Amino acid sequence: MSQEELPEVTLRDMYSDYFLDYASYVILERAVPYVEDGLKPVQRRILHSLNELDDGRYNKVANVVGNTMKYHPHGDASIGDAMVGLGQKELLIDTQGNWGNVLTGDRAAAPRYIEARLTPFAKDITFNPKTTVWTASYDGRNQEPVCLPVKFPLLLAQGVEGIAVGLACKILPHNFNELIDGCISILRKEVVDIYPDFQTGCIMDASDYRDGLRGGKVRVRARIEIDSKKLLRIIEVPYGTTTGGLMDNIVNANEKGKIKISKVVDNTAANAEILVHLPVGVEPEVARDALYAFTDCEVSISPNSCVIHEGKPKFMGVNDILKHSAFHTKDLLQKELEIRLAELNDKWHFSSLEKIFIENEIYLKMKQCSSMEEVISVIDEGLTPFKKLLLREVMEDDIVKLSKLPFLRMTKFDSTKADEALRALEDSIAEVEKHLNSLTRYTISYFKNLQKKYGTGRERKTVISSFEKVDRTQVVVANETLFIDRKNGFAGFGLKKEEPLEKCSELDDFIVIGTDGKMKVMKIAEKLFVGKRPQHIAVFRKDEDKVYSVIYREGREGPVRAKRFKIGGVTRDKEYDLATESKGTRILYFAVHENEAESNDNVVLVHLKAQLRLRNLARPFKFEDIAVKGRGVRGNLVTKHGVDRVVRAPKNQELDLGES
Repeated sequence: MSQEELPEVTLRDMYSDYFLDYASYVILERAVPYVEDGLKPVQRRILHSLNELDDGRYNKVANVVGNTMKYHPHGDASIGDAMVGLGQKELLIDTQGNWGNVLTGDRAAAPRYIEARLTPFAKDITFNPKTTVWTASYDGRNQEPVCLPVKFPLLLAQGVEGIAVGLACKILPHNFNELIDGCISILRKEVVDIYPDFQTGCIMDASDYRDGLRGGKVRVRARIEIDSKKLLRIIEVPYGTTTGGLMDNIVNANEKGKIKISKVVDNTAANAEILVHLPVGVEPEVARDALYAFTDCEVSISPNSCVIHEGKPKFMGVNDILKHSAFHTKDLLQKELEIRLAELNDKWHFSSLEKIFIENEIYLKMKQCSSMEEVISVIDEGLTPFKKLLLREVMEDDIVKLSKLPFLRMTKFDSTKADEALRALEDSIAEVEKHLNSLTRYTISYFKNLQKKYGTGRERKTVISSFEKVDRTQVVVANETLFIDRKNGFAGFGLKKEEPLEKCSELDDFIVIGTDGKMKVMKIAEKLFVGKRPQHIAVFRKDEDKVYSVIYREGREGPVRAKRFKIGGVTRDKEYDLATESKGTRILYFAVHENEAESNDNVVLVHLKAQLRLRNLARPFKFEDIAVKGRGVRGNLVTKHGVDRVVRAPKNQELDLGES
């Protein structure tokens, strides 16, 4: 093709095509597992390579990695890391040497120092060349499996995590025995619901699991025991965390003042053990809740169940994956039985031919034959009277095979043993046909045998529970002080030289109420402008039952009103009006009480401005006479006269309740 005839391709088209090709390759060939066998391509190639090298003895991981590179078109590091990940799951690979530690996060030794071989479980469920579909490797020199014929929900047992181009996959591991029970229930047409189970144990709230699909989440907590008033013991860590990382996280939270501990010690060996020592005055229950609130002792995990199904990525819930696996196992067992039945029928057919051929001395007629064609013709003619006894037609290959029987075997032929062998074959054929006729029962029996053989010691480690999220503001250590600079109108925990108000933490909110009746709730900071000479400023907590008592003047010359209220729900940094929104509105009296009963005892004296005919200028006002309402109410009228000041009435003093 000449240069003039070449099609014109724009850079945009090239980018689009190449990017899609690359994205498809990463999704299908690297990051996302196939639903049929639950394996990523690198994991499948590692297992195939281990099976290829298997002789019952351990193999150096470096040798397995090298052999796998015949099938995997990437570096040895990715193969080695994937193999260590498989080995640490303790399901398919029998390991020897230092394979790292999922509790501490320690890495495995170099591949030349550690060894591996397939577990008996892996050999039982994973390999069968007769039911495997094969394809050429990347360089065309070898054959590798498209999918391994896995007869077990391996994907759900191991879990998987992968990031592709524009697509991610995260399937959490589930319990071995529960998966088998689930498969049996599915085959019996019963409803199944499965939940994750982690190697590290821990406590899990899966109320929002949503079948492992995108948008769901599980919250997992470390198991923390209270040894004494001064000691907490962490004996199980959340999935995805390590003891070393968790200990650093605890120390960091302590340094930031979010929790209060004296020291933390990591004693992890075969099992997790982190000792958290508490200082004097810290309650162990509060300290435990603070660990859940401010450290990785509680983490949230978001699953995203995505698999390759029929050559395309598909979002499937874990229960759907389990159902697919149960019926896929049934199909594989059916294929194995059909292959076995065909082999038994072929063996019975030839054994019957051999018996007829030898007992009727048909082989003696071969002496007069001068060519292979004559031999085939003579043998076929000799078998003709007996063909009706056979299950299928006699093929030329059968006759050729008969013609090549060793002479010694024919002379020492034992009819009795031949009959016994045929009866044994017929019994085996009948048994296989029985299994094929009751395939569901046979599949259930297969799963039960797997559980009996390999289920011991694989009981659930993660406790399924339900727990509320710890309110951080309730357990945070109040290690700061709220200060106010009334003159310049600033407040915060960084104004160390100004007037201290109360202890607080960096997570707290504080409320500011100005003399004009404007209210705002803000996040505590180092320094914030709150307005000059605010009427009230304090740490604000939503769950408090405080009652606020206010007397204010509407506008510059309006009537004076009183009200009692609770703050209720607020939006941070939004300004609210506690008094009428009129220019010149001013709060004349303000008080805060812990509860309504305390506010009922609040009595004030309202001092009126001197005016003609006003006889009593100091009038008492009892707040118990007005109801506690919401902050937005206008309030009850106190007086229309001008008010000079409002003061709290002295206790044990008789009040003149007369009117002018």
